[in-house]
This record gives sequence, structure tokens and C-alpha cells, in this order.
Amino acid sequence: MKKNILTNTAALIFSLMITLPLLSQQKHLTYEQAYKWGKPRIFGRFPNLRWFEKDKLLKSEFKNGSMQYYTVDAETGKEELFLDLKECKKKLNLPENVSLGRAKWNKDYSAAIITVKGNIYYINREKNIFRQLTSSLSPCKNPMFSPDNKKIAFTRNHNLYVVDVNTGLEKQLTSDGSETVYNGWASWVYYEEVLGRGSRYRAFYFSPDSKKIAFLKFDDSKVPTFTLFKADGVHRELEVAHYPKPGDPNPEVTLYCADIETGKITPIDTKIEDDQYVAWIFWTPDSKKILFQWMNRGQDTIKIFSADPATGKRKEIYSEHQDSWVDFFKDLYFFKTRDSFLLRSDKSGWSHLYLCSLDGKEIRQITKGSYAVKSIAHVDEEKGLIYFTGSKKNSVDNHLYRINLKGKNFKQLTKEDGSHYTSASPDGKYFTDRFSNITTPSKFDLYRTDGTFVRNLGDSKLPVFDEYALGKAELFTIPSGDGFDLPALWILPPDFDPDKKYPVLFSVYGGPGSASVRNSFPRLSNLYLAQEGIIVFSVDHRGSGHFGKKGEAMMHRNLGKWEMHDYIAAVKWLKQKPFVDSSRIGIQGGSYGGYVTCMALTFGADYFTHGNALYSVTDWKLYDSIYTERYMDTPAENPEGYKNGSVLTYADKYKGKLRIVHGTMDDNVHMQNTIQFIDKLEDLDKDFELMLYPNARHGIGFPKHTHSSRESYEFWKKYFIDKN
Repeated sequence: MKKNILTNTAALIFSLMITLPLLSQQKHLTYEQAYKWGKPRIFGRFPNLRWFEKDKLLKSEFKNGSMQYYTVDAETGKEELFLDLKECKKKLNLPENVSLGRAKWNKDYSAAIITVKGNIYYINREKNIFRQLTSSLSPCKNPMFSPDNKKIAFTRNHNLYVVDVNTGLEKQLTSDGSETVYNGWASWVYYEEVLGRGSRYRAFYFSPDSKKIAFLKFDDSKVPTFTLFKADGVHRELEVAHYPKPGDPNPEVTLYCADIETGKITPIDTKIEDDQYVAWIFWTPDSKKILFQWMNRGQDTIKIFSADPATGKRKEIYSEHQDSWVDFFKDLYFFKTRDSFLLRSDKSGWSHLYLCSLDGKEIRQITKGSYAVKSIAHVDEEKGLIYFTGSKKNSVDNHLYRINLKGKNFKQLTKEDGSHYTSASPDGKYFTDRFSNITTPSKFDLYRTDGTFVRNLGDSKLPVFDEYALGKAELFTIPSGDGFDLPALWILPPDFDPDKKYPVLFSVYGGPGSASVRNSFPRLSNLYLAQEGIIVFSVDHRGSGHFGKKGEAMMHRNLGKWEMHDYIAAVKWLKQKPFVDSSRIGIQGGSYGGYVTCMALTFGADYFTHGNALYSVTDWKLYDSIYTERYMDTPAENPEGYKNGSVLTYADKYKGKLRIVHGTMDDNVHMQNTIQFIDKLEDLDKDFELMLYPNARHGIGFPKHTHSSRESYEFWKKYFIDKN
């Protein structure tokens, strides 16, 4: 990645000058192709494949008006119809016009459940069983098979239930669910910032022997509410949600274990401090212990405890403290054949793998070095091998690696430079690999775990791709001025002329540990902007993850400071290029990227001239408690940090042209952020553009997303393209 940029630029210019006659004969992308999946399509979609058995994949495909599932032989590609949901409709006596979502399978794919109008329907293809399991006006949420496939747990009206798949007998395990008390259903701030959106609010966990369920109970009664306004109709609607902001009371969280047969509920002893976090529940493989993670409100200390599900008594087995912040361990692996577990921690300064015993002793650090382990991909206990993803040679790449439990015999399994996203088969014999780099569109391949290629599963590049003149992407680094070589990427126009002046558009997110610069093929929308005469540009600051926890920790109590320092350093570097138009330096992003965009047009107004800020945080006192306090502590503990990190502080410096976008029903980054910012700008008699999307949530989904994308493009067309 560390190249001589002057040499590279000269070589690129020479290459482009040679190929200009050829480019003039090639086609150009249309707006519809770039933003609306219009035809002719130059990229295709991959088949939807996931592992089914050790040597078979399961393919899902919407075909002939129905979702269909096929088994696919890994080696040969031979397909066999496994399940057709249209046929299931008939056997379940459901009307033809009822819409069925994707089936949710049990672990061995012997049975599936689908949810129709909030009720659960059970399908067992092998035994030819098709039946409705629940019948309630209140929806069943997050239905989940027990490991033995005999029961399904779910939540309804914030209580926890189980239903027997053979008898249909339903058992209610809790009864105190209410508008503020949730059993097995996460409070919003836990869903968003701790358990993750993939949880879909689920906060209950079967024991491996299927006899018990550990679950979190949330009490939001002390959490302040925030009201969203829906302007539909004559008298409008109000949506009230419990949303803690920095320094506010958080939800009270407790852990319980339910015995399914007896119905007994046992509280687990989690209380250490009055203000604390409890999350990420695991069971030991023998079902004898519940593992839970505890974190203090300051989020600088984390502990792992084991607890007896019968008595609730706990024992500490791991503790970690960092001066900046710690993160929950989201991919712990517990061995079935030994009393130990794997955890991934960045306590050394880089995220690495550690082998720990269940009695609280660290056995050894398995991976080491100035690179990040990003995930545990697969563990072969029999052979003592760990497969993991990371970026050992270059932080903009992502690869699959293998190492043994002693930290020996390290091997990189994916070969080509770029971004590899892999999935191992259940027995670890194969892995699938979705791969691309800046010059290679995505392809989908199958390998054995010794690294040998088996066959191609899909290629996004369609034959018509080669008929188009696309901009060229290049990776390089930019000096920060104080010791960091910042990863950067640009896409130059396909007809690039070094004697012309080009506007530059920064594409950013910018949050801690959230890198944007990757060795992967560019988005069509960015290639389209480059085709229209814009240099599309990304750069990652020191806290983005490329420099380990050392770089990230500099952001502690300082959100906004180092992002702007490094982005401004990049602008200064760009302005030295003779083909960069310093009067048109743009930036755009959403959420945290919207925050950075607003900061760039205020704090950084001497460097950035145009911005498109979408659903932006503008003052950290207005965002949620868990995310904000992780990096900033509370406003009472860090008043200067909150002041210096607020867009409102620098509103008087604003100049240039800023477009501000927000959804009126954004329940994540409240429109309050935009309202307070534009209130400041109006008082200061500043000129800006504003676009609101009625009833739109965070991210502005469909159908309004189409309008939002078009209007964002029109903004850049007006100021950057039409003036070329």
C-alpha cells in the first residue's frame, strides 16, 4: 500500500493518455444503471448460498412466484429441489395471496418455521408435517428452535414463551412484561449498541441440552422518553420511545434462567455496581454453566463470569481494563473437548486471539503482531486448528488464515490481494470466498481449507462490462503530518486529462474503528460520478482501525478532533496536485459520516467547500448513551470534549454550500440534531439547503431512498459536474 504517489500518478497519466482513443469508443454508464439497477446491467447477482451439510450448500431463490430452496453439491454443483414455499402454503391451508417470508431453519435443516401475520407455522419436510403452532392477535417475535428441535421459543407482549412442535402446547415462562419491562426482548439502546441489529432484539438463549433458557430482562421505567412526530392525517400521531442520552439513566438489566419443564425462574447474580451493563450470554457446551459479560458504565472494564443456572451464583473467569474503552466479546468460542475458550481482544494494541481456561487463567496468546484479527471463522477441535480472518500484510485487505492452538504453523489461505469474505463448511473441509479488489469485480469461489481451488460459484462481472469505460481506482497513503500514513483511495475519471482541473468528492463515514478504504471493487455510483468528471476520494483517519487500538484510543474523549485533523491533512495534500480544483472540495456521508460532513463545512470550512450531510449527529449530547459514553464519557465528566466535538460550536465558521438531509421519524439519530443545527445557521443568517423525508427512519429506506439518491446526485451535478 505504501507507494510513491508521484511515480504512480505519472504512470497512471501515461497509461490514460495511451488508452484515451480506446476509451472514446467505449460506452458510458447511465444514471439508471448506477443508481437504479437499470439495464443493461454490467454486474449480476450471486446465488444466495449458505452451508447445509458438510459437502452441500443450500440455495434460496425466488422463482415462479415462490421462494424455493435447493440443495447444491459443493463439488459438482448438482441441484435438487428441497422445499417450495408455494407448496407449503397449500399444505398449511393458507390463502394464495398471503405473503411468506424466508423460512427459518433449525440447525440440521430437518424443519423450518415461517411467520404469517405474527403467528408461527411449522414445516417438517421429512415427516410431512405442516401445521400452525400459535394463534394469537399479538405477534410472536424472534421464534427460535431449541437445539433438539422439539421446541420453539419466542416473545409475545414482552413475555417469553415456548411451544412444543409435536403437541402445539404453549407455555408462558414470564408474566410481568409491560410497556417498560421486556423479557427476552432488548431495550432499544442495547439492540442498537450492544447486541447489534442482527439480534432483531432477541435476548434469550437456549441451553445446549434444550432444557433451559437464559434470558435478559430490561426495565426502561427510569429511561427518559423521546417523542417522534408523525404528521399524517388531521390530528397527527406521536411515537414515544425510551431513549437514554449521555448521562441519562440507562435501562436496568438483569439475567435469569428459566427451567422449561418446571417453569422455575432463577435470578443470576450479576449485580456489581448500580450502573452497569450485562450482555452477550453464552452456555458452556455441557449446559452446566451460563457465561455472561459485565461492563461498568464507564466502559473501561469488562469481566466474564460463569454462573450456576440452578443457584445463580457467579464466578469471575476473566477481567480486562483499558484506559480508553473496552468492547464486548462477540465471538467467544467454547471448546467441547476441553475446559477452555477462545476470545478476541485488542488489549495488546491489536485485536488478537487468546486461549483461556474456564477457571480464569490465560493459557496463551495465539496470534501476535501489528495487525488485526477480525473474526473467528471456524475451529477444528479434532485437529487443533483455528481459522480466522484478518489483515496481516496490508490493512486494506481481508484474508482467511489458519493457525494451530499453540500459535504455530500460521498459513494464509486466500491468495489474491483484496477483500475476501469467507464461510467455512460445518466440518471445515471447504470454504466459500466472495472476493474483489480495486481492479477485479466480485466473484464467488469454493476452496478446500488447504487453499486449493474447487470451482467458481458465481461471477458478478457480466460480458457487457468490458464495453464500458470506467474510472481507474488506486490505493496509496497520505502523510498525516505527525507520523501516520493514512490509507487513501481515489477514482479518476476514465478520460482523465492532467491539464484539466477536477473537483474532489470525499466519501466518508469516519467513526471509531470504521474503515472506509478497502481493497475492493468500487460501487457503480462512485464510478458514475468519476465518469461525470469528479475525482471520487476516500481516506481513513488514524482512529479508523488501520493503526490498531493505539490510533483508535486517540479519539477517546475527543470525537471530531483527529478525524478533522487527518481529513484536513488530506485536503492539503490534494491541493498540491495541479489537476485538483481547490475551489470544489466536497464531502458527503450519513450518520457519523453526516457528522463529519457538518464538521468539515464548519470547523474545516477553510478547506471543504461543499457538503451533503445525511441524518447527521450534530451534538454528541443528543445521541444515545452507550455509543457516546464509550468514546466521550458523560457530559459532566468531559464538558470540553463535548463542546469541542459539537458542530454547533463552529456554526459561525460555516461557509460554502451545505445540503442537510433528515428523516422526520429517525429513531436512531433524531431529527432534533438537524433542527438545532439549522436553528443556529438561521440565527447567523447562513445559506444552506434542507431536505426532509416525512416518516423516514434512519438511512432513508424505500420508497424515499430513490428520491434521496437522485437529489443527492443533483446537488453534485449542479455544483461539481455542470461547472466542469
